[in-house]
Amino acid sequence: LQITVLGTPAEEDGGGKIDLIEAGAFDDLDVVFMAHPSQENAAYLPDVAEHDVTVKYYGKASHAAAYPWEGLNALDAAVLAYNNLSVLRQQMKPTWRVHGIIKNGGVKPNIIPSYTEMEFYLRAPSVKDLSLLTEKVENCFKAAAVATGCKVEIKGSEHDYYNVLPNKSLEKVYKENGKKLGIEFISDDLILNGLSGSTDFGNVTYVVPGLHPYFYIGSDALNHTEQYTEAAGSQKAQFYALRTAKALAMTALDVIFKPDLLEEVRQDFRQMKLREEEQLN
Repeated sequence: LQITVLGTPAEEDGGGKIDLIEAGAFDDLDVVFMAHPSQENAAYLPDVAEHDVTVKYYGKASHAAAYPWEGLNALDAAVLAYNNLSVLRQQMKPTWRVHGIIKNGGVKPNIIPSYTEMEFYLRAPSVKDLSLLTEKVENCFKAAAVATGCKVEIKGSEHDYYNVLPNKSLEKVYKENGKKLGIEFISDDLILNGLSGSTDFGNVTYVVPGLHPYFYIGSDALNHTEQYTEAAGSQKAQFYALRTAKALAMTALDVIFKPDLLEEVRQDFRQMKLREEEQLN
């Protein structure tokens, strides 16, 4: 019997857990737990697959007033790409997400920009859908290059994040333990009709059964805002974080001392992986 507390950095950028998977850090583990703060309590939320992409346009500088016709405007390419994606949204599935920024838009107004850079995140509920979305988005980037005469460089992230595979057996036991501690969970309808973010924990759930609950921290502020940062660091939030940790610990004890439960967890894991593989094929 061994319980491992494993630090997993770079969740938000880079996919540290994927590096750990490749290094064999999860090879000998039976189950893996982690939790994420949110606005509600849920044993599972549909975290989606994600592909990050950096796009660079290379044009030609020229005097914007005297000789504009001699330039190739890389900013125009970036603007067209952004607008191409806005038009694409009409034909995107409701569960697809594309969002990004222009990181470099030129140097001075009187110089035709010779270089621009954009960064986008693409998200979809499954790896298969993410592949379809990526192809459509990359065509938007390429079309902008053709229209402006610029060259385009499209570079995807080293690690794609997979969707989190649910495990009904782990979720059931976690909810039972959480309710004993006073945790009130949202309904299954809200879970099925909702979307969450993306996490490299999704990749972990493809190699070992995993549980990734979300927990309320005593604030209605939304994640990734200044208000949520303040709420997460408050004394009030510590109670909710510790309560969630206790529920996870109780669930771990159930897995350890109930061999039948571990076999149910493994069976759920095999079924979910098979379903995902069938979709890809």
